[in-house]
Amino acid sequence: MRPAPILSALAVLVMAAGHGAGQATNTGTSLKTRAELTEYEETSRYEEVVRFLSELQRRSPLIRVETFGRSQEGRELPLAVLSDPPVAQPRESRESDKPIIFILANIHAGEVEGKEAVLHIARRLLLGELRPLLNRLIVLIAPIYNADGNERISLDNRTEQNGPIGGVGVRENAQGLDLNRDFIKMDAPETQALIRLCNAWDPDVTVDLHTTDGSYHGYHLTYSIPLNPSLNSRLTSYHREKMMPAVTRAMRLRHNFRTYYYGNFSGDVPEAQATDERAWFTFSPQPRVGFNYFGFRNRLSILSEAYSYLDFRRRIEVTEAFVEEILGYCAAHGNEISRLTQSLDGEAIERGRKGQTIGVKYLPEALPKPVEILVGEVTKIKNPRSGHEMLAMVENKVTPVKMRDFGMFKAVRTVPSAKAYLFKAEDGLRVVRDKLLAHGITVEELTEPAGVEVQRFEIGKVQRRKQRFQKHYQVALEGEYRKEEMDFDKGTLLVRTSQPLGLLAAYLLEPESEDGLVTWNFLDRYLEAGKTYPVYKLMQNVNFAAQVVQ
Repeated sequence: MRPAPILSALAVLVMAAGHGAGQATNTGTSLKTRAELTEYEETSRYEEVVRFLSELQRRSPLIRVETFGRSQEGRELPLAVLSDPPVAQPRESRESDKPIIFILANIHAGEVEGKEAVLHIARRLLLGELRPLLNRLIVLIAPIYNADGNERISLDNRTEQNGPIGGVGVRENAQGLDLNRDFIKMDAPETQALIRLCNAWDPDVTVDLHTTDGSYHGYHLTYSIPLNPSLNSRLTSYHREKMMPAVTRAMRLRHNFRTYYYGNFSGDVPEAQATDERAWFTFSPQPRVGFNYFGFRNRLSILSEAYSYLDFRRRIEVTEAFVEEILGYCAAHGNEISRLTQSLDGEAIERGRKGQTIGVKYLPEALPKPVEILVGEVTKIKNPRSGHEMLAMVENKVTPVKMRDFGMFKAVRTVPSAKAYLFKAEDGLRVVRDKLLAHGITVEELTEPAGVEVQRFEIGKVQRRKQRFQKHYQVALEGEYRKEEMDFDKGTLLVRTSQPLGLLAAYLLEPESEDGLVTWNFLDRYLEAGKTYPVYKLMQNVNFAAQVVQ
């Protein structure tokens, strides 16, 4: 006797709303993506994505399509807002009490399955069996974030990837910047637009869709959650103990897809046979990367990495299934998620008021016990259009190997963050003020002079990287703190950490931060051994006469 199937949160919601499997799915069958129309040999161009969204808007009253910014080359960046009843403005979303789920696709325009998958998801949400989810969620979809990179489609991009055989775009935007390394410095107009979107809509959950480019593992898709240990542990615990186990189970039981936390094997690209010395390493704790950055905003965040050696159609399918299950989980636990994100904001304010430590140097840390990691096999096939050799996953050949999983990070150096940071309102520091405001951080200015004891950082050593990274020569400082009574003039800028984005503010302003404004050269004119770092730390709560900078 076969056991009864285990239903996901999504399936329960759909059935409860009176939509059986397949009901209403025919409404959108005549609307297809370029991937579907070409039997998954090609990916959608920018104009085709825009037309697809316009057609959805013509067919359904539950979608609003807007532009949230422009690319470096001037292309409008589309945002689809899906909800029942429909909403058009962030204010309406806050009044609805429904959690907001933001799905970001195509940040790397050579990794195109996310772009196709979210168009399929939007079609199903508006015209198909997923429509009941819109009663419980507001879904934001940015399907083609790196619009300029998408239009640079070539048969010579990502040639080892298993399709689409008609070629893909490039990783970088038109400036040559990796948009998924730009969340702190915000050099790209696309990034600036995206952070404005986050400041306005404040999504509870962000899902960032990618494709792997590395080890031969045995998973159809890997994922990550925010990894920085300075974040509130309740955020990462919710991911690890509740949300991701539920989504992983649903992916296996409902879709027969193998998923696990993102990583790569140590050493060179592995052969099919594993050895006991191999280990599994996750990526990075730095907020320059999107899924970590959203964690610094006290929000749930999930990185999705479809396996690049799975064929293009299957990569779309697994990505679509992953997004589907995340949406189902969020719909079933909407109140819980909203309470969590709201309480994280409150706790961030309290942590800033009481004082907190922040990591300025991190190292990978293994899980308490070795785990079984699936090692995979690939075979070589030829792209019939380009003649390039592609690598194809052998789906039914996986070998579980027990090994250490370095899936977390630990802070090996910490410093106490300030209760508030103070810096002069002078031309050289205007960029500091502007970057903080762009991130949505509250900045104040003194309306009266004030004398107060602060800690100043005396620079002992300035280390500058010799090679450029993302068009910057990264900087690291060493030095010592000195206590000093100082007078601050009217107009001095004040950044309290007792605010929801207080931890992000500290990470940006700390002189020794490994991914702050120092790192990205915004303070170079002030950085010299023997000089004082121009941002001062106030270690006690002080009432200032101040007003918020608009």
